[in-house]
Amino acid sequence: MSRRTRYLIFALLALVVGAVALGSFSWYMGGKLAAPAAREIGGVPDSLVALDVTFPSESGAVIRGWISQGWPGQGAVILLHGVRSDRRAMVSRAEFLHKLGYTVLLIDLQAHGESSGSHITLGYLESRDVIAARNFLKTNLPRERVGAIGVSLGAASIALTDGKAQLDAVVLESMYPTIDEAIEDRLRLRLGAPGTLLAPLLTLQLEPRLGISTDQLRPIDHVALVGAPLLLIHGTKDQHTLIGEARNVFARAVEPKELGEVTDAAHVDLHRFAGEEYERRVSEFLVRFLRPPK
Repeated sequence: MSRRTRYLIFALLALVVGAVALGSFSWYMGGKLAAPAAREIGGVPDSLVALDVTFPSESGAVIRGWISQGWPGQGAVILLHGVRSDRRAMVSRAEFLHKLGYTVLLIDLQAHGESSGSHITLGYLESRDVIAARNFLKTNLPRERVGAIGVSLGAASIALTDGKAQLDAVVLESMYPTIDEAIEDRLRLRLGAPGTLLAPLLTLQLEPRLGISTDQLRPIDHVALVGAPLLLIHGTKDQHTLIGEARNVFARAVEPKELGEVTDAAHVDLHRFAGEEYERRVSEFLVRFLRPPK
């Protein structure tokens, strides 16, 4: 066997081993991303007067959360956390909304917190939890107008309902436009531009792992179907979902709609980052659509 042949065989073996290793690593990472983020939540925070609630969802999960009763006739707001988080991330929003008289419902999306579920589905099954939450409120508070605030995964879950949640006002924060862009943005952030080449190794796992195609995880294609006035809020320095991508989503939404760009904010808790300005904008929006003049 010639030296050149040996080199070619060695190079081929190295390529095969590298491909297998890369594929195995990608499969492992895909499993980690889809794994449930279950955790014990504990009692209601002292800052929030609320009751534990439980209700079923067509996602197949039993949804758990807290409800804090507001003033009759002042509206209700569903609060939806981001990926691998839980209802506790929305407590500060609940506090400020409850002070304004709103009833607030904070839930753990399926496969998060204390809600059941075998896999995180990036908004696909979680959208059914949004519908279930709205139905729970309308059953118990039939005369209240209902809005929703969703962060990242929570926002995508609202958009993917296609309006079946029948909400009266919607606030979407830091929402990804398509799962392809979401994965590419995150790989670019961690590995630089070459990292985006790995994106297909993750998106190709959606079908075998979750039974979902990339076409079913495109909130940008569904935002026009939300069927409610929309406030889209996004940080101008968000690298997980770029501000240009957020503007593309906004362009696809229908009136009435508002865009709130939070200067210098990354993919962070925009309420904590913007504080009073966030509360002013959100409260003015919700008052307009959840408390119309009589």
